[in-house]
Amino acid sequence: MRLYITAAAADDDVTKPKAPPQQQAARRGYRSVVVTGLLAGVLLFRAALLAIETGASLCPSATGCSDWRAGLGRWLYGGGGDATEEFMKEWKRSHRVATLLDPVVVEAAPDSLDDLMVEMDTILASYDRLDMEAVVVKIMAMLLKMDRKLKSSRIRTLFNRHLASLGIPKSMHCLALRLAEEFAVNSAARSPVPLPQYAPRLTDASRIHVCLVTDNVLAAAVAVASAVRSSAGPSRLVFHVVTDKKSYVPMHSWFALHPVAPAVVEVKGLHQFDWRDGDAIASVMRTIDEVQKSSLDYHQLCDGSVEREYRRLEATKPSTFSILNYLKIHLPEFFPELLRVILLDDDVLVRKDLAGLWEQDLEGNIMGAVGAHRPGADGGICIERTLAEHLNFSDPAVSSLGLDGSHCAWSWGATIVDLDAWRGANVTETYQLWLQKNRESGFMLWKMGSLPPALIAFDGRVRAIEPLWHLPDLGRRMPDAELLQLSAVLHFSGPRKPWLEVAFPELRELWLGHLNNSDSFLRGCGVVE
Repeated sequence: MRLYITAAAADDDVTKPKAPPQQQAARRGYRSVVVTGLLAGVLLFRAALLAIETGASLCPSATGCSDWRAGLGRWLYGGGGDATEEFMKEWKRSHRVATLLDPVVVEAAPDSLDDLMVEMDTILASYDRLDMEAVVVKIMAMLLKMDRKLKSSRIRTLFNRHLASLGIPKSMHCLALRLAEEFAVNSAARSPVPLPQYAPRLTDASRIHVCLVTDNVLAAAVAVASAVRSSAGPSRLVFHVVTDKKSYVPMHSWFALHPVAPAVVEVKGLHQFDWRDGDAIASVMRTIDEVQKSSLDYHQLCDGSVEREYRRLEATKPSTFSILNYLKIHLPEFFPELLRVILLDDDVLVRKDLAGLWEQDLEGNIMGAVGAHRPGADGGICIERTLAEHLNFSDPAVSSLGLDGSHCAWSWGATIVDLDAWRGANVTETYQLWLQKNRESGFMLWKMGSLPPALIAFDGRVRAIEPLWHLPDLGRRMPDAELLQLSAVLHFSGPRKPWLEVAFPELRELWLGHLNNSDSFLRGCGVVE
């Protein structure tokens, strides 16, 4: 049945004289009220449907909300036989086929409520009646058009933000080139790092050894400078910066020209490690080979255009297939003469003395990290994510491991590692095996990244340490001011890195505060002003 709203009493006399202007204005006002009322009903109906659909999640049990949901349904759908009820019935019917609307109809739909009312007024003026089905279709098309525009705008915003988080600022490109040039023309930039007289400290067990595996010169400079500034005994600090061949020259040049005395810095490229143990070389090469295979397969494994675009965006993240990210698993091979090391990510800022982290009792475990606890058993809540948010427990390969998905997941950020205990375990081999399994599964075990296989490999070998040692996620959110003040290591995990313009201004200023504003390299490249 079709329902019509007429602007005047039914009358077959077409010769009936026109109404005075005052009556015509009143009729137009009546039409506007009718359209506005119908649209308000639509919006109320949509909100109520959402409440009904999501109500279960707000109720203590399946039956706890049945009464109010049933009552709300009767209030929405029952009663009266009036125009509103008929409109709601027509809306429900049309809602099921909303996605089947002709794209031409959607594109031609009004862009706003004002435009809709103008069209409705035009129809009433022409035909003196309003076809309810036409109203429903037109409103449905308008809402669908608005929804598509909103989603398109949101996608564009997210995409632009994603691109902004991936870009390397011109200032950082400039800095790397300037430092490389300085290395070629200035003998001071080529001087040993560290100087020969400090070389014995590199294996001195009484020192605090801090490792960074990075190709980011600026990030490494801030991490090292902040750790030295925050230390009560900086002469105990020995930094081991591991980088790739491409970044070795600017990294070496920076620390040769910017010593952090009384602390010591060693800069070493992957091409400079003298591994006399053939097994160590083979193990490192196996990891590199597996990451390269994964990168190739990840780009080729596409089921359609949407999947292809998603994988392309994921692969553009610097951390997704960064060899250096995965080579953290080879710390025992990098430092065969060390017993213990603090591992820092490059996107951190140290605010407290690292001596407390160095002296942590690991109780026989390989690693000490923030977040490695069970919310129920150990108290508190997960600081970052749970294992279930990193690993796909619906896959039998993961579920058969016997891991607890509600267990909190630790992250690299700032960890203390017992290398001697690591050498006596098969952690590295397990890590490599699961990298391979994920690739062979079509990347169904987890989203490609270096942390998930480490969560499996180190399971049962990580001791939870005091949460204030590591404050993560500063690349995603602003933390509580008190927590920011109390935390020892600030970790800018997330897309809004402190060297990017998209970083939170307050956090970016805090990070930039550890750079020398008068430094000629930094000022010349526009890193600081």
